[in-house]
Amino acid sequence: LDLVGHTKDGAQAYVDYAHKPEALQNVLESVRPFTTGRIVLVFGCGGDRDAGKRPIMGEIAARLADVVIVTDDNPRSEEPASIRRQIMAAAPGAEEVGDRREAIRTAVSRLRGGDTLIVAGKGHETGQTVGTETRHFSDREEIASALQEVSV
Repeated sequence: LDLVGHTKDGAQAYVDYAHKPEALQNVLESVRPFTTGRIVLVFGCGGDRDAGKRPIMGEIAARLADVVIVTDDNPRSEEPASIRRQIMAAAPGAEEVGDRREAIRTAVSRLRGGDTLIVAGKGHETGQTVGTETRHFSDREEIASALQEVSV
């Protein structure tokens, strides 16, 4: 769990590598005692990987976060919308924003004082794999950029 920055009214934004159910649960439970506002979570599940964990992670997200935005996370050869649907089926009330950059910007724009934003799944990774192509993408960079925009 790495702090990226905060808004001018005190919401904190973190990036975390949690990409398995237990890790997601641990990170969400670990920030709850220190969050006076809402826990806002942006996450997705990788394609061509264990599909069985998708609804489990959706359930954990819906149970432990106050705001959930489901997005893409290395869909690889799978249809991204299908991956998101599998997560969303177990996450009532979650919002779907397929474009990860837009999902992060949406989450940051909605932060209020006391909120904690967790962008989970990629952590230190600096790429997004769609099909066989990997493009540069950094959750840390996107959060920092979005935080700068809202502080202007």
